Amino acid sequence: MTVRRVHDLATAAYKAFLDEVEQAILARGRAFVALSGGSTPKAVYERLQPSDLDWSKVELFFSDERDVPLEDERSNFRMVKQALLNRVEVATHPLTNAAAYDQLLRDRLPDGAFDVLLLGMGDDGHTASLFPGSPALLETERWVVEGPGVAPSPRRFTITPPVLAKARRVLIFVGGAGKADVLKEVLEGPPGQHPAQLALQGEWLVDEAAASRLTAD
Repeated sequence: MTVRRVHDLATAAYKAFLDEVEQAILARGRAFVALSGGSTPKAVYERLQPSDLDWSKVELFFSDERDVPLEDERSNFRMVKQALLNRVEVATHPLTNAAAYDQLLRDRLPDGAFDVLLLGMGDDGHTASLFPGSPALLETERWVVEGPGVAPSPRRFTITPPVLAKARRVLIFVGGAGKADVLKEVLEGPPGQHPAQLALQGEWLVDEAAASRLTAD
């Protein structure tokens, strides 16, 4: 686990994203990337430019999605489309069905591993759409499952723990004082408390407000 305290989370996240995707392309000739929703990832997508990467060597997927039409204002795909896809031409795979997406990942990922997996963390300690108490947390075989959101949110589709475990690089962005207490529990508490602890092998970029309760440097 690596924890980086940063002053400007959006800028640091943008630079980390570019670096990891570039490294994947250099190492394997392509980059399979799983995107996340949320305000910080959105700020990253808005900064990305056609000249930043060889986008022909990138494929974009989603770590989770709400079971709503793609153009619904609650859709992660709609957010990414407005922030990035309207400006940058890149192969993108929306998530609209758990079983079909599970098969898509098995077909597209040669060794079952995302090169770069972006995640955030909710103030309840969830990541992707793996919520506290969800049966999906115990999944060992399926790569994508469906389950309830937090009421009154609609049903969700989400990647599962095996996908998090296989990813080559995991980037987790956490910002805001409202997440300081749960971030401390995730990073410094005993295992098994929060779904976000499934991503402890990743690189955590946290702003000063979110990091305010951490005791470790």
